[in-house]
Amino acid sequence: MKSLSKTYFFALCLGALTISCKKKQATTVEIAVIDIEGNLIPNAMVRLWPNPDPVLKPMIDADTSYTQSDGYARFDYTDDFNLGQAGFRVLDIEVRANDTLYGEGIIKIVEEQNNKETVIVTAI
Repeated sequence: MKSLSKTYFFALCLGALTISCKKKQATTVEIAVIDIEGNLIPNAMVRLWPNPDPVLKPMIDADTSYTQSDGYARFDYTDDFNLGQAGFRVLDIEVRANDTLYGEGIIKIVEEQNNKETVIVTAI
């Protein structure tokens, strides 16, 4: 019986050690901005913000980035969640480009993944 207890204790310690050694992976977001003809739009302002929900943990701040020459705006939320947390966040997307184009959308961010979404902008 002592041998079984020692084996169980060893397995429990090994399991705890394995869980505690898990390294956090990057949680990133890439938003592609295109027009109605499918052209990628550089230098568009992309704003992500949480839709308030009092049940969830404290809100993260709104975040703004601009699309680069490849038409993608990139965000990094790696430090905004804790390992073991179930789910991360759903954010609204607002895009403005060239003072004449506008688009909006929504993105569900899954922790430890590269999350991608495309927003189509149209004339205001």
